[in-house]
Parts: sequence; structure tokens; C-alpha cells
Amino acid sequence: MAIELVPLPLPASADASKFTDFGREVRGVDPGSLSPELFEQVKDALYKHDALLFRDVRLTPEQQYALTKAFDPESESYGHGNNKTESTKKSILHPDLKTIPRVPQVQLIGNGTVYNHEGLAEAMLKHPSHTTFHKTRVTPEDEAKGITRFYRWHIDAALYDLSPPKVTTLYGIHIPKGSHQICRYDDGTGDELEVPLGTTAFVSGKTMFDILPKELKSLAVRSKVRYAPHPYVWMAPAHAMPTGLGIESEGLELPLSELPHWEEERRKVLPVVWKNPVTGNLHFQVHPCGAAELIVDPLPAGATREGALYPDGAHITELKEVRGLLYKMQRPAIAPNFVYPHDWRENDLVLFHNRGVLHSVVGAFTKEQVRAFHQCNLAASDDPTGPTEEQVKAYA
Repeated sequence: MAIELVPLPLPASADASKFTDFGREVRGVDPGSLSPELFEQVKDALYKHDALLFRDVRLTPEQQYALTKAFDPESESYGHGNNKTESTKKSILHPDLKTIPRVPQVQLIGNGTVYNHEGLAEAMLKHPSHTTFHKTRVTPEDEAKGITRFYRWHIDAALYDLSPPKVTTLYGIHIPKGSHQICRYDDGTGDELEVPLGTTAFVSGKTMFDILPKELKSLAVRSKVRYAPHPYVWMAPAHAMPTGLGIESEGLELPLSELPHWEEERRKVLPVVWKNPVTGNLHFQVHPCGAAELIVDPLPAGATREGALYPDGAHITELKEVRGLLYKMQRPAIAPNFVYPHDWRENDLVLFHNRGVLHSVVGAFTKEQVRAFHQCNLAASDDPTGPTEEQVKAYA
């Protein structure tokens, strides 16, 4: 038996030529009880298409955990460490996550107050809002008219000690109804995007790499990112850019001496581009908010130096320069025509390749609009693989 794959419906804003391989709806199978044969087909489809949608799903937390773990059987703990984010009050993730008591790898996220939910008598949920994280904000008057922003473009990962999860599963249990909103970039470009209320926005890391000019492709394949220790605590006092794509350089990050105990060897140093284990494609996968340093290898022997950036290699530690380079490379791929904003329905299950896409929470709810999702991702059993020596030579 073969699974049925159907292209996802794209908004009118999307450049369909950039979505020929991205995203599929899977029909005719129950993701909570896949046979080994069907799971292998789903796994293959996820790596080829980066996001899979199952409609009208009934899924227990135990089933969601089992499905997520099947992509990496040696993984066990929640991607940020079980209960770690809730116990670290200074972390910017602290208000967003509530752990399902009997399955601590599954988090309850959403908005409003949820009662008697999977062992939680009462859970007060807060939809992340750009108003508390960005340096500037949409005016209350514009917000009342449905103007909003991307909250934070990111990869699901602790970025310290633990390896980035391979897959995230998002299960929409209760979806409030409401009008579409206009997501404004507010970066001087005039870019804006019509989005469903409370959408999750996705962009392809493959597209992010593919559309780069030659000199930036060369820089990307030769570079690694060193992330700050405990990055979500480190960045908590800082403010994000209006696109949600990184942090403003204002010197507000928490000093390293004031962070919870950390060890240098546990800091994550990861390639800028990650190799897809099935297709071999390169995906630009950087969490711009947590990046602290860039380590650039010199050009390989025989590569032309004309137009090359940092041809002799570099270790860039000045935050403003690190962020400027990453923004220059990542901003083109979040343009409206490259964004897939998922229009959630109740009982939608979305699986996405966390090592192949970036995503962002979008929009704003009123306190009365109750939204409940289950999220699961697991710290991986290994780190992502960067480009091969041959790929570096090809792009450098």
C-alpha cells in the first residue's frame, strides 16, 4: 500500500515555481497507527517535501510522542530538555510552553485558559506576540485593524548541549475562528503578506540557500555558527527586528557571567547549511536570534578569489557583523512569495522537517480566543551534517 500525497494549497501570494517540491497533504492513513512500511513512506516524504499535513486526525499525546520518536528512535527528551524551559524563568520560552504531565515530551501551547486538559486542571496559555519581543511594534490602532507581524523566525532547538530535533509535530486541537490578518514586515521594503489568523508560517531552507548569489553561497558552505550558551536566556532582555528575523544589536543581551551555569564545550557549533539525508540538498538552517559567532573556513584550493568574501577564512565575533551577514543571507527567503502560511483547521496534524525549514508564529489573539495545540520535538541523537567536501568545492 502506498500513501497518497497531494500538493498543499498555496496562497495567491506564493511563487508556485518555488513550491514544486515543498509540502504535501497525506491522505488515507492514520498517523497515529502507521505500519512500519507506511511509516518509512511518510519518513521519505517528509525529507523530500519538508512539511506534511494530515487532516481530521485524532491523536493522543502518547501517539504523538511515538510518531515523533520514530524519526529518531534514539531520541528521548523534549527538544529543549524536559521541563527545562518552564523551570528557567528568565527564558523567553517560559510563558509559551506547558508540559503534558504524563508525556513530558509533549507541550501544550496556544492562547487563553484551557481546563481539564490531559491531566492539567487549568492551563493559562499565552500566544507569543511581537509586542513583547520586537524593538518596535504595530500601533494599537493598526493592530485593531488586523495588522500584525512575524514573531520569531526559528528552528526548534535548544542550541546548547542538545542536538537540534529532526522533526516537529504540531497538532491543532482547538482553532479559534477569525478574519485574516496582514503581516507587515516594517523594514522599509513595503513587504506585507495576508495570513490566516494564527497561522504558522514556513519557509524552505533549501530555497533560502538556492536563491543566494554566488558569493553568499560560497560564504554559507564555508561557515559554521557558534551559538550563545543558554541562548533563550541570553537573548531575553534584547529586542527583535521587525521582520522577526534576528535580534537588534543594542548590547542588551544578558552578560555570559549572568547566565545559568554553562560550559564552553557544550555550546553548539553547527554548519550554516545542513545536508538533507534523503535528497542530499543543502538547506540554510540558522536560528538568527541565538547566533553569537561565525567561523568561516578559507576558500578550498583552486577556488577563484574574485568577489569572494573572507577568502582566507575568518572568526567573526562582533555581534552586529554576525547578525548583518546572516540577515543579508536569510532575508530574501522570507519575502512574501516564498512563505507558506498554513491555514489551520481543527484536528490538523503538521509534521515538518526541523532541519529543512524555518518557521514563525504569526498574529495576535484576544484573551477570549482559546487556542490549544500539542507540540512535540525531541533532541536528536546526533548533530546535522554540513556540506560535503565536493559540495564546498562546487559552491565556493
